[in-house]
Amino acid sequence: MRAVGFHKSLPIEDAQALLDLGLPEPVPGPRDLLVRVRAVSVNPVDTKVRRRANPPEGQPQVLGYDAAGLVEAVGPEVTRFKVGDPVFYAGALGRPGTNAELHCVDERIVGHKPASLSFAEAAAMPLTAITAWEALFDRLDIRRPVPGAALAVLIVGGAGGVGSIAVQLARRLTDLTVIATASRPETAAWSRTLGAHHVIDHTRPLAAEVAALGIGAPGFVFSTTHTDRHLPEIGALVAPQGRFALIDDPAALDVLPLKQKSVSTHWEFMFTRSMFATADMDAQGRLLDEVSRLVDAGTLKTTVADHFGAISAANLRRAHALIESGRAKGKIVLEGWA
Repeated sequence: MRAVGFHKSLPIEDAQALLDLGLPEPVPGPRDLLVRVRAVSVNPVDTKVRRRANPPEGQPQVLGYDAAGLVEAVGPEVTRFKVGDPVFYAGALGRPGTNAELHCVDERIVGHKPASLSFAEAAAMPLTAITAWEALFDRLDIRRPVPGAALAVLIVGGAGGVGSIAVQLARRLTDLTVIATASRPETAAWSRTLGAHHVIDHTRPLAAEVAALGIGAPGFVFSTTHTDRHLPEIGALVAPQGRFALIDDPAALDVLPLKQKSVSTHWEFMFTRSMFATADMDAQGRLLDEVSRLVDAGTLKTTVADHFGAISAANLRRAHALIESGRAKGKIVLEGWA
């Protein structure tokens, strides 16, 4: 089968950073679906793994987590899907990635594809939807108010892949005032289109930007990027007894500025359930089915910003380069095979 992978961690400018490969077809395990991949999207985690991992000699690593496609075969213990079902999912760390024509994935972390979306539009959603949903509803518990705080959530990096879903979830499924951050006119406009009530500039001091809105101290802050840079300002602007969540990978994180206000800190890592085969691992499949329902009802929309053509090493190198530039908004998708 055709796939895209790498033998050695290299800068994305190197032509060997990602390669077109021919690999054996995978065989599904007892609870696996074998999916014929129709479309994928690219996330920051793809670039992080490529920069940090060096596969064993002679064993190329295939990246990719988001995918949408058709079930080609099922393992003997599969109960939720049948051959021919259109599906979408975000895969798992520690297993071969989705940048391959055929891919095995545990049915517990798979959702039924929204009928109203194309495969490319659907592939843009799983990883970011799971991350945003778990951060907002499982970790921050934004439906439970913080006493005395403004009924508001600040989403740092509102135009990114996760931020683009988080803005929609908070706006459509809660009564909170949604504040997003952006630094360019096009990303600010993108966040407003997705439902942000206010957009502030994260290149300026965030506490002053929030105070200028005149709505009071938000009870919730969700940081998707540059958390170490913004944390002192977050400590200043968040309400006492507020709740704070983050998803990025700061080299160090000093949460002492949150102590006096008794602000709770929550990490969100969407691969936790699949990595540790948690007792509630199937929650992600149910979550994706709910996202699918909300999309088909018109409540949520896909966050595709760029379509880079067919799935190939050259096009994936372009996608990785754009993500590494820090100037991407929404999601980058690829569809079909060159």
